[in-house]
Amino acid sequence: MDEFARAVEDGLKLSKRLVLPGGVPPPRPPAGMERTVSAASAAGPDPRLLPTAPTAYAVVTDPGAVDTPDVPSYQPYVYGRLDPPALIPLQMKEVDLAVDCTLDTAHVTLRARWWVHCITRSRECDVRIVVPMGEKGSILGAEVTIGRRSYNTQVIEVEDNTVENHGQIQSGGLLKPQLFFLTMPQVEGGADLYATFRWSQKLLYDNGRFSVDIPFRFPYFVNPLPKVFMKREKIQLTVNSGFSKEVLLQGTSHPLKEKGRQGDKLSFLHEAVVENWSSKDFNFSYSVYSADLSGGVLVQPATLRDYDDRDSFCIFLLPGSGNRKVFRKAVVFIVDTSGSMQGKPLENVKNAVSSALSELVQGDYFNIITFNDELHSFSSCLEQVNEKAIASATDWMNSNFVAEGGTDIMHSLSEAMALLSSVHDALPQIYLMTDGSVDDEHNVCQTMKTEIINRGSKSPRISTFGLGSHCNHYFLRMLASIGKGHYDAALETASIESRVLKWFGSASSTIVANISIDAITCLDDFEVDSEHIPDISAKSPLCVSGKFHGKFPDTVIAKGYLADMKEISIELKVQHLKEIPLDKVLATQQISLLTSKAWLSADKQLERKVIKLSIQNSVPSEYTEMVLLQTNLDKADAKQKVKQKLKGQKGRDETRIPLHGLKLGFGDRDATRQNLTTGFGDERPPEKSVIMRKASGCCSQLADCFCCMCCIKACNRMNDQCAIVMAQICAALSCLGCYECCSEVCCGGSES
Repeated sequence: MDEFARAVEDGLKLSKRLVLPGGVPPPRPPAGMERTVSAASAAGPDPRLLPTAPTAYAVVTDPGAVDTPDVPSYQPYVYGRLDPPALIPLQMKEVDLAVDCTLDTAHVTLRARWWVHCITRSRECDVRIVVPMGEKGSILGAEVTIGRRSYNTQVIEVEDNTVENHGQIQSGGLLKPQLFFLTMPQVEGGADLYATFRWSQKLLYDNGRFSVDIPFRFPYFVNPLPKVFMKREKIQLTVNSGFSKEVLLQGTSHPLKEKGRQGDKLSFLHEAVVENWSSKDFNFSYSVYSADLSGGVLVQPATLRDYDDRDSFCIFLLPGSGNRKVFRKAVVFIVDTSGSMQGKPLENVKNAVSSALSELVQGDYFNIITFNDELHSFSSCLEQVNEKAIASATDWMNSNFVAEGGTDIMHSLSEAMALLSSVHDALPQIYLMTDGSVDDEHNVCQTMKTEIINRGSKSPRISTFGLGSHCNHYFLRMLASIGKGHYDAALETASIESRVLKWFGSASSTIVANISIDAITCLDDFEVDSEHIPDISAKSPLCVSGKFHGKFPDTVIAKGYLADMKEISIELKVQHLKEIPLDKVLATQQISLLTSKAWLSADKQLERKVIKLSIQNSVPSEYTEMVLLQTNLDKADAKQKVKQKLKGQKGRDETRIPLHGLKLGFGDRDATRQNLTTGFGDERPPEKSVIMRKASGCCSQLADCFCCMCCIKACNRMNDQCAIVMAQICAALSCLGCYECCSEVCCGGSES
């Protein structure tokens, strides 16, 4: 994202040319935002320029188009083009945030209006809207209206040949995980953009408390002048726990007022005229009162639009705040040390494993296995947890975590299963971390499934973690489902350590194992989306979805075993839903699990179910595609009249452009064999003129000079006009004492 931040930095320099109505310059940064030249040169682009709230940008390739729309500022004309383009953040006029929290998921709708305040009305530019999402955010849809043009997203089948693949990666998709964007072409200066974005994200859970955290920190430069525009901020929030238990408010970042309470559903509202847009993320936390393990069964009848004619159910269990004892653990870490893991990925994994080892307690056992073409173990047997053993393991990792060779997962899993075969007084657990995809993944799943069936209730739990985009995340999800474990992934290098620790914390905090539901005997058909019902963790709620035929009793008993091996029974009340859209709440989870099943079984019928579920709920999948539909409303109206005269058909002038980066894929075996290390989507450093950065950084007030140097860089030649401009730049730099910059620009860095 360095290139993106640098483009915004360039855009802010260009925006210094603007003089807003009344002769007022653009908003100035708050105290401390301006950095010294030396700090800027050392740190590169300012990370604070990355989007921390939904933001629209003018994509500027021609600096000569930068001016106020209505009142010209009569700045000197600038020649040339910018490559890469600069991004000028647009001023925002309105924002409306609506959040609906249900079970463990939040559905977010954001509406905003921006205006192209930085482009003269006689010119046009592209506009890029970037929307950061929260925890495991998944885009559900977007609509943008600009004058008589409208854009909206739609999920369609991959085979649909009406998609026009223009190869325009910049048309929309994911810039990085949880960072969605759309680009609207040829927007006139001074135009208003009305946009609506919808996405889902997971609620965070910690010690009995649910919380939702939404990026909502708007930078100072998107605030329009207060005397010109009145800024009205609106936030709506609803909470539906799904249980007949008291919901307790724990905290909120914005001043919400309770508007209604009906059963277990609460609604809140914040609406006010503000001087500046929100400068902090929106956060809301609450707890569902429960002294011990509790939950419920939510049932929803099938509808005509369902992908399956069976009714839906969701079993939702909360660990409560009763401080149940966690199972003793026998842990084997399996770490991929193939050549593609070199550098920060392997270093971050090593740090995470070291931290995970420190969380083990006396009475636990552990071992560490590394694998590439070969297999290496810290010990020939499981080691008891103590300070000496942990220190020895840390030293061993420092010596043996060396990235080289290929990827062989099966051998390491078999070794871990053998190590855990003699464990009787602890819960055996395997933690597999890999960044690669291998040829025998189907065989790995089938072999582990057979092993787990043969070992019964004492079988090891297998938790999996995917690193980057080259591994097959559906294989890893299926393997975790087979092994009653947890799956997670890090698609960015910087997030590896934190996500691995969170994943390990949830998977290693088992308080109830071997869950069974007695209602199965009362139903004609009962199928869960996962392979098995997972164990209950003290650090995360359990949500099990599926389909059934028959009639649930009024109450259901969930049975399991505690850490002391005593059986526990949990009474779950069955609720027939009317207000909660269970299909939408569970759609993302169901699509991931069913896709994993379809991958393993190669079942075309399962693939069709995923396609139908994906299209109905606007959630992209591996078998569908999200596209951007562009509609010209003027042409649509004219065509519709013609069609009505013929066959009554509706006519629309539409263009469908695919959006990119919304699929994980089924792994890249070629990249794994070649040990490619670019599967994290991390931006490579852009190839940009060092001379230009030095000059523009040293003399940031010379915005016009900066633009002229862009012209020379783009043209790769110097004409008479350029020579005059360069002479003026050198004179200005010399006057300001920037001798080094002057030498770089005028002499090409040669010593005089």
